[in-house]
Amino acid sequence: MAEKRREESTFTITDRRLFTAEGELRADIPDEAVKVMPAKEDPAAQAAQQKDPPQKESPAKAAPQPVAASQQAASTVHPNIPPSPSAAEQQQAQADAYRKSSRDLDARVELGGHSAKELEMTFERFLASLYMSAMMQLGLMHEEGGQPRVDLIGARQTIDTLSLIAEKTKGNLTSAEENFLQNALYELRMAYVEVTNALARPPQAPGAATGTRGR
Repeated sequence: MAEKRREESTFTITDRRLFTAEGELRADIPDEAVKVMPAKEDPAAQAAQQKDPPQKESPAKAAPQPVAASQQAASTVHPNIPPSPSAAEQQQAQADAYRKSSRDLDARVELGGHSAKELEMTFERFLASLYMSAMMQLGLMHEEGGQPRVDLIGARQTIDTLSLIAEKTKGNLTSAEENFLQNALYELRMAYVEVTNALARPPQAPGAATGTRGR
């Protein structure tokens, strides 16, 4: 009976380890056992992964998507729309419109029995307009039905404008234009001195202008 019990109690110990004590794969391990075993992971890599887990890429950092064809079509200029005119073209258009309006005005003037040449601006007429303005500012001329008004600052600025014109146009004027400009400047300067001196004199007492004496 004792021998029978010893036979029943015996068992076989099978070594199921895949690697030897030296860390090498055992030669007597079947291939099926090797396939089902998961790959060994480096402990340092596991610790780093636990410390800094991989972050998901945020939507803002995602690669830009290609623009849709409809958006590209909307951003492009329609071929049927003409380009904006340049600065030179705008100036030319304004000049053409001005000349057309001037011709229309000349036609109405001619129909009224006057000459359109009377409206033309020449250099002498330009100087004459400045001369008349300075005389009115000095109070020596006034509009019909109006009262004389003295504007010494305005008169001085107008005379200085004529002086500037004489300096800038030196050598480019005809003899008639040069004489007209110099004569206008001479008369305006003399008139300006007389008016300023008259305004600076104190008012005279009554009877002083006649020179009469009481008896």
